[in-house]
Amino acid sequence: MAQQPRNPIQKGHKGNPTDRRRQEEALRGRYEPEPDPAVEDIPAPEGPTEIIETDYQVGQDNIEGKAPFAFDIHNPVFGISAGAVILFTAATLLFPAQLGPVFEGLRNGLTSNLDWFFLLSGNVFVVLCLGLVVSPLGSIRLGGPDATPDFSLTGWFAMLFAAGMGIGLMFYGVSEPLGHFDAALAGPTVENGVRTDWAPLDGAAGDEMGARRLAMAATIFHWGLHPWAIYAVVALALALFAYNKGLPLTLRSVFYPIFGERVWGWPGHIIDVLAVLATLFGLATSLGLGAGQAAAGFNFLFGIPNTMTTIVVLIVIITGIATMSVALGVEKGVKTLSEINMVLAVILLIFVLAVGPTMSILTGFFGNLVTYARDIVPLSNPFGRTDDNFRQGWTAFYWAWWISWSPFVGMFIARVSRGRTVRQFLIGVLIVPSLISILWMTALGGTAITVTLGGFEGIREAALELQLFQMLSQLPLTQITSLVGIILVIVFFVTSSDSGSLVIDTIAAGGKVNSPVPQRIFWCTFEGLVAIALLWGGGLLALQAMAVSTGFPFTIVLLMACWALLKGLLGERRELA
Repeated sequence: MAQQPRNPIQKGHKGNPTDRRRQEEALRGRYEPEPDPAVEDIPAPEGPTEIIETDYQVGQDNIEGKAPFAFDIHNPVFGISAGAVILFTAATLLFPAQLGPVFEGLRNGLTSNLDWFFLLSGNVFVVLCLGLVVSPLGSIRLGGPDATPDFSLTGWFAMLFAAGMGIGLMFYGVSEPLGHFDAALAGPTVENGVRTDWAPLDGAAGDEMGARRLAMAATIFHWGLHPWAIYAVVALALALFAYNKGLPLTLRSVFYPIFGERVWGWPGHIIDVLAVLATLFGLATSLGLGAGQAAAGFNFLFGIPNTMTTIVVLIVIITGIATMSVALGVEKGVKTLSEINMVLAVILLIFVLAVGPTMSILTGFFGNLVTYARDIVPLSNPFGRTDDNFRQGWTAFYWAWWISWSPFVGMFIARVSRGRTVRQFLIGVLIVPSLISILWMTALGGTAITVTLGGFEGIREAALELQLFQMLSQLPLTQITSLVGIILVIVFFVTSSDSGSLVIDTIAAGGKVNSPVPQRIFWCTFEGLVAIALLWGGGLLALQAMAVSTGFPFTIVLLMACWALLKGLLGERRELA
């Protein structure tokens, strides 16, 4: 199919964007519209693709202002999203005692009543991704048949991993495998006909090796294929409709096959508002966990009191650093911090591999993979199980948390994946980051289990946020490695906050990527305020409650996106036939 130039008229320039005469003049060279630096220049498809013709222009519904604070906001997405966040933050800070039980009830109600929905949805995403890998649709190339990758394979893999996990790897890298191990080793506990333990599946009562393998399989289940399949669906859909269909790189574009031109109206507004809120509360959950762990680390190393005041001060300071990074932009701020982040993570991982139980970690890595392959089906099964605490308290929460992160991570992955085939994309996004996550969990969690079995009870007895530092205390150079751990938590905190703020701002600015700096600062500041408000209003349960409550409606959005993605890929296949 012959390629047509992208819609050349930008809102705010001479002529109306929907004025066909003006467009024809532009195509004949009689009128050259001034480029808008706030609109991302997405490369045109290379080779035959199914271009979607639309009159929509990025930012055409935006409201702009110059002084005293410059802004360029999408109407009504920004207003609804910002208003909801401001009201929520104010209410939570003003009425913490009253809202604490509400958060606990919300979290427990959603995970206990809708755990089957989250588990089934996660399975749909994995099956879709694996199906596309082996299907003829896997040969479709993002950006057109003649497109070439924008980044080297090594650089692409590094960015994939940096985008997807963040603070969670630090917070749960030790605590989750050890917690599952203890629960599995103790075995099921039944009171009044109901299981009250937290062991995955049927546990492994009295069997240390069996409990170890089951604990690692359960941990890998939460950090392996399923979360990365969630990210892959969002990223692949965004990349396909932007690079092959010629639509803006915004979430609403994915739903064009379902809503048509109405996607630029209220159906699209609702999708974008949900994406903003899901991302904001998902990030706030991560920021709250990271601040709590950093405070615990400072208490462990320097004796600084681990109080709510310390945590709030840390959130304020780190949000300030993230705000400066956001103001500098992607190249000078976010990219530099991400590179520091990766280097520190690799240093810590290599150190644990070198001075920890090296052979146990290396052999455990392959053994854990085998156990994960064996147990993935029963762990994914939403029906007929008795391990309610594990399924609802761990898995359902995790799936909602990953889904709330998916707009942020998906957009980032989409922006760096042009030129890959669908098959290359899915193998890269599913397999490589999953293997790195498995190695990380095996190294940190496996070391913690080995140390605990050797007689050290400090890790088991410590609070969740302190368990990483207790594990490092049993290895050489404790002061140095613990300080590296604190820095890594803080840098993860900052990189999640600044890159998440940029994505939220892009959505709330109607797809513009270079919106005014005060606008980016607004979102970064409110991420910190939401994290403080949730911790003040209900602690960890409040953080989890909001991740689950925003993850639930967005799960429905992602299931619709699966259908739209298939329709889009089938259209590309017909174009190439």
